[in-house]
Amino acid sequence: MKNILFKSSAYGALLLAIATVTGCTKLEDTSYTNIVSSTYTPTTKDLGSLVSPAYASWRAVVMSNATGWFITQEICGDALAVPAKPYGFVDGGLHRRMHEHKWTAEQAHVQDLWTKTYEGVTNCNRVLFQIESGSIPVDAANKAAVLAELRVLRASYYWVLCDNFANVPIVDRFDVPNGFLPEQSTRVQVYDFIIKEITESLPALGSENDVTTYARFNSKWAANALLAKVYLNAQVYTGTAQWAKCIEACDAVINSGKFILEPIQKDVFKAQNQNSKEIVWAVPHDEIYAGGFFMAAWTMSPQNQFTFNAKSGGYGGLNAIPQFIDTYDPADKRLTDGWMMGQQYSASGTPLLCAYGTLVGKPLIYVNECPGIDSTQEIHSFRINKWEIAQNSAPTSMNNDFPVLRYADILMMKAESLLRTGSADAAATLVSQVRNRSFVSAPAKATVTGGQLALPTVYRYGLKNHFTTTQDAVADIQYGRFLDELGWEFAAEGHRRQDLIRFGVFTTKSWLSHSPNGGNKNIFPIPLQELNKNTKLKQNPGY
Repeated sequence: MKNILFKSSAYGALLLAIATVTGCTKLEDTSYTNIVSSTYTPTTKDLGSLVSPAYASWRAVVMSNATGWFITQEICGDALAVPAKPYGFVDGGLHRRMHEHKWTAEQAHVQDLWTKTYEGVTNCNRVLFQIESGSIPVDAANKAAVLAELRVLRASYYWVLCDNFANVPIVDRFDVPNGFLPEQSTRVQVYDFIIKEITESLPALGSENDVTTYARFNSKWAANALLAKVYLNAQVYTGTAQWAKCIEACDAVINSGKFILEPIQKDVFKAQNQNSKEIVWAVPHDEIYAGGFFMAAWTMSPQNQFTFNAKSGGYGGLNAIPQFIDTYDPADKRLTDGWMMGQQYSASGTPLLCAYGTLVGKPLIYVNECPGIDSTQEIHSFRINKWEIAQNSAPTSMNNDFPVLRYADILMMKAESLLRTGSADAAATLVSQVRNRSFVSAPAKATVTGGQLALPTVYRYGLKNHFTTTQDAVADIQYGRFLDELGWEFAAEGHRRQDLIRFGVFTTKSWLSHSPNGGNKNIFPIPLQELNKNTKLKQNPGY
């Protein structure tokens, strides 16, 4: 049974009832289902319920149908794509534009990511205002900690905005006047705000790591993990690297002794993964109470419904890019555990057959080939298998919690910071630690050296589709082999866009049907809808 902070809509109803202290009058009915602030005094055990609506937006941000944070970070990169299928996914070029970096200010991914993330900001501001104004009475012993938690949570939303849009308004209050239009801030100002919010909040946060801190920012460890992630990308955000500060934040988590690498990486992604000691901060999901996690539906063929006795078929749109799969060492368990490949079978062992396109009736064998973003058949490209797909479950509403920050990430962020500051051998020790569990059949391959991390990437960049095959130079990618390590460890976790940008690959190299399409693509445009609403906003360069 999951203990999920924001799994129930009842929490949102509770806070909404508390918030609604004004409105219609002269009502004679007595409500027995809503709680109003005048009759409700929360205790310590209620605090999680009170802050839960501010967290709920993260679930919408991560998995907002086909246009959430996860999909947006992945399908514009070199590891995953949504090609046209014989059963759909043309969608007016929606997914193809992301692959080719031809999105505009009207792209659904751009609009939805902005809207859902700012909903999170607004929810944080509302609860902060209610606590600070006394609408939600919180005792003095807990008030500072709750306010600190909400500030870090709000900073996590601003990290998404800073990373994806750069120049966004900072709104840190709920009681704004009618017609209020926020001023646009620079990316540096947004970065500074995030750092300030986290660092000022850290002293008030607790040191526990248990069910009371799971999926919350009420511990120093989750806050430091987020801080490390922001510092890791500081050079991209501000032009000034902060590798030493990234190491310091990582060390705070490492030295706490409260997290480990799971002996089996795949265990981090179980359907019931809430007890994993590797997860530092996650977005909870539950098939019944907190739906919306649809990784299985998005990647598996409709025929794979019979593999898992699923309650419905998959969409089969999200596939691996073959050039990325080719980078794996065959002995790496992250390849065999992380991807569906080869002949597909029903739960009873019967070979599955293709049901769509030109291969109807032929064996459904996933091959590491992809003709291009414009046209594929049911067999083309490996599918994501990293996240456990439970038998008899709903592929559109899985139980797996989404670990946004996990201990392997902490170790790899520290390793990258060490590598970039001249401590290559120390970095290699950490990378080897992460690799160790994935090479059980060839343990000698788990160990890497500092010199190896400085080698070029093994990714064969260049166009590779049924129209064109080219080859890009890779010698200009500094620490390309380390970028490979990030790809293998964090495949299908929403990391790829950010990592490619940090290593200078995102707008300079080609893959599958994607060619470089402008350096301005490192950030997304401000959505047209937002520009129309707020005349103080200026469009990002190049859009």
